[in-house]
Amino acid sequence: MVFWCYIETMSSFMRYSVFFLIIVFHSAQGQVSYSIPEEMAKGSMVGNIAQDLGLDLQRLKSGKARIFTQDNTEYIELNRNTGLLLIREKMDRESLCAKTTPCALHLQMILENPMELYTINVEVTDINDNAPTFQKKDFKFEISESAVPGASFMLGGAFDPDAGQNALQSYSLKPTDKFRLELHNQEDGTKSVEMILQKPLDRETQSSLTLLLEAFDGGDPVLSGTVQIHITVLDINDNAPVFTQKIYKTTIAENEAKGAILTVVSASDADEGSNSVVTYYISDTMDSNVADMFIINEQNGEVSLNGQVDYENVNQYVLKIQAKDQGGLSNACKVIIDVLDINDNSPSISVLSSSHSISEGSNSGTVVAMLNVNDIDSGLNGKVNCVINDDIPFAITSSSNSFFSLQTEQELDREGKSEYNIIVICTDEGVPALSSSVSFPVQITDVNDNPPIFEKRHHEACIVENNTPGISIFKVKASDADWNQNARVSYILEDSTVNGVSVSSYVSVHPDSGVITAMRSFDYEQLKNFNIQVKAQDGGSPPLSSNVTVKIIIQDQNDNAPQVLYPVQTGGSVVAEIVPRSADVGYLVTKVVAVDVDSGQNAWLSYKLQKATDRALFEVGLQNGEIRTVRQVTDKDAVKQKLTVVVEDNGQPSRSAVVNINVAVADSFPEILYELTDFTHDKEQNDNLTFYLVLALAAVSFLFITCVVVIISVKVYKWRQSRIFYQSNLPVIPYYPPNYTDTGVTGTLPHVYNYEVCMTTDSRKSDCKFSTLGGQNILVMDPSFTETMQRVYENNVLEGKHSTESQKPPNPDWRFPPNQRPGPSGQHRFHTLQQRWTPYEKSRAGAHPDGAGPGAGVIAGTGPWPNPPTEAEQLQALMAAANASEATATLGPRYNPQYGPDYRQNVYIPGSTATLTANPQQQVLQQALPPPQALPPTEAPKAAQTPASKKKPTKKDKK
Repeated sequence: MVFWCYIETMSSFMRYSVFFLIIVFHSAQGQVSYSIPEEMAKGSMVGNIAQDLGLDLQRLKSGKARIFTQDNTEYIELNRNTGLLLIREKMDRESLCAKTTPCALHLQMILENPMELYTINVEVTDINDNAPTFQKKDFKFEISESAVPGASFMLGGAFDPDAGQNALQSYSLKPTDKFRLELHNQEDGTKSVEMILQKPLDRETQSSLTLLLEAFDGGDPVLSGTVQIHITVLDINDNAPVFTQKIYKTTIAENEAKGAILTVVSASDADEGSNSVVTYYISDTMDSNVADMFIINEQNGEVSLNGQVDYENVNQYVLKIQAKDQGGLSNACKVIIDVLDINDNSPSISVLSSSHSISEGSNSGTVVAMLNVNDIDSGLNGKVNCVINDDIPFAITSSSNSFFSLQTEQELDREGKSEYNIIVICTDEGVPALSSSVSFPVQITDVNDNPPIFEKRHHEACIVENNTPGISIFKVKASDADWNQNARVSYILEDSTVNGVSVSSYVSVHPDSGVITAMRSFDYEQLKNFNIQVKAQDGGSPPLSSNVTVKIIIQDQNDNAPQVLYPVQTGGSVVAEIVPRSADVGYLVTKVVAVDVDSGQNAWLSYKLQKATDRALFEVGLQNGEIRTVRQVTDKDAVKQKLTVVVEDNGQPSRSAVVNINVAVADSFPEILYELTDFTHDKEQNDNLTFYLVLALAAVSFLFITCVVVIISVKVYKWRQSRIFYQSNLPVIPYYPPNYTDTGVTGTLPHVYNYEVCMTTDSRKSDCKFSTLGGQNILVMDPSFTETMQRVYENNVLEGKHSTESQKPPNPDWRFPPNQRPGPSGQHRFHTLQQRWTPYEKSRAGAHPDGAGPGAGVIAGTGPWPNPPTEAEQLQALMAAANASEATATLGPRYNPQYGPDYRQNVYIPGSTATLTANPQQQVLQQALPPPQALPPTEAPKAAQTPASKKKPTKKDKK
């Protein structure tokens, strides 16, 4: 393939056009070569790499194609969209290759997925963009007039960095009447310039000369450079210095220290005096970089090292040494210095591409990484071998001298090892050897290639019958060697049937834990064991699974009592075993046959004789249930013998069955028939007794329920009546009994007793406060007392306890002083106290006031009221009479009715012939109770509410 391109370049000196030819070579080994001129503009096309290599543009994109260079200087770039190689940076061939020809760039194009490597060689051709130049601005010579024609004078050559035809080609000297130029080819390909004297010089005619030296290259157009030569004519000095040898050779190691002496040059001059003194110096024609690397002793000609040499940069130096005498005559020689390479550079490893993870199912030979290894040393020092660490399934191969591939050596198994740290060590063959290393951590990604594995292929699990549904029976466990989702195991109960029923109705398997749970209660007698299949399945794609067989064994429990097969227990007829009176010891009467549907020890039966009419006559076999006679049957033995045999199993706890056996001891059938009749009669009596017991229990239960219903009804009725009275706003006006004067009082007690009772209609229970204030006793009730009075009043009304007896006269003891009344006497003093007034039906303080009798100190009043009471006073008296017994019961031992007037026994109501008296039954009840206990004193009572502060009753309230 041939490309013609035209480049037009404008420089600061001239405008020139260049035609160049780009030739592309395709190699069968994945190589392609291009040829381009230097100084191409940025963005210029080098070639179509996709077309030249036969690659699809999509392959360049998917493979992430990129250009790799060893020196990391990117002069050329790749456009993946077009497949073109473009100029990234303008290239100067002289900077890249100096005088080396051909000048080429060695590139590599790398593709991934899969990894591919292509070699690209780009040759950079020279253009004539540099004119020849001289190191110095002018040359100065001092030439003796005695110089003979043919004498040569070394001139500094011009330097042209271009190569080939564009390099330095020729020189010209003007004028040419005295001197001419002579060019000599050197071993390194350069030309030395000498100025040859053609005619003798005459200092007296011309003491100095100025010549123009011009250098030309072979480019088109031709470029040139000039320098002036200044010649001073000296007096005669007819002998020039002569070196002992024209070429000196020496070697130096690249790690040689600065100041080391390399060689010594020597020159002699046949002249005498000052004209024989020779001085040495490095020719001015040398490159400044080379001239500065070495120094020469002007006196003795020792050449020594002035810098640090590097074999990798320059492996040989050529020095031009000049020897000059005092007369200006000079001569020159060469010193060739070869630099010896030492192993001072370690191999350089560049990772072209690498993969940090690889699937465990990858085939052998899968490339993991591509490396470029380079050692800039030479010879064996630059020869590199790469190895990897042992005991890993990887290998490193080399496709060329500097490119290596790291690839798998066999199939990988993540379960064996999930991660590898591959260390690549590259070592050269120098002495001592130098090495470099790079590590690649490679993760092995999981592939679902391992099914779940159970600990065993078969399991047995036991469960006791009569279990609770939902109880755990067994737990299966399977492990998966894979990782993450591929190792997540789920448990599935395989569908099967047990006795024609789906196994899922018997057990279930938890999908995550593998716990087998009972779905029903098992019965050993119906099902003794069954097998289930549990499948363990992982979460991979596609999923892998394995099965395990679990045999579930139902263990027996003693849940069945023994069943008596013989003798058969019938309800309608009586069966009796006949034992003749002539039976001997050990006579087999009968045999109890029983079975137990349980198994094992739960089915082991033992027989015991529980009851017998005559225990000394019969015995039962413990294991076989045989009933035999223990002794000889006598005439004294009763004809009717009843045996009770208990059949008990060996379970924990044990279960038993009872069988009754009738035995007739007789020799004649009529006697046996008579006894059988008695058996039937006894059984009928037992049946009748059971019937009567059941009937009695039913009757008692009915009466109890009836009583409970009646009591609840009465309570509800009373509660409703109390609510009717409770909602009434009828005020209670306290009634103050008249004061009676006692003339024969002795002791310290006051003669006057005033009882004030203040109540409200909004209270149902009251606290009574009995206090003494300056000889006056005041009985104060809190608002809750009204409720108690209401309740007592209702009880009296409902129970019809209104007395029809005639009013009794006041008790004659009313007017006696306390110390002269019946009952205990003496000096007493009342203190303030507070008591709860409760109905006398619930009081335990003492006997009922009306039932206490004369001995209790109750004063029976006679005669009319001192002052006729009003209607409110009559109602107050009525309620006071209903609750009078409560006062005595709750006031405690400090209060005794004998010390005050008694309004409880007979209550007279004006306009009525009825007299309220206490209930004799309540009096008896009060006498039976223990005496009241003294209560602690309480705080001073609050002021009682006066009648004046109460709201006046309305007509509705009075009604």
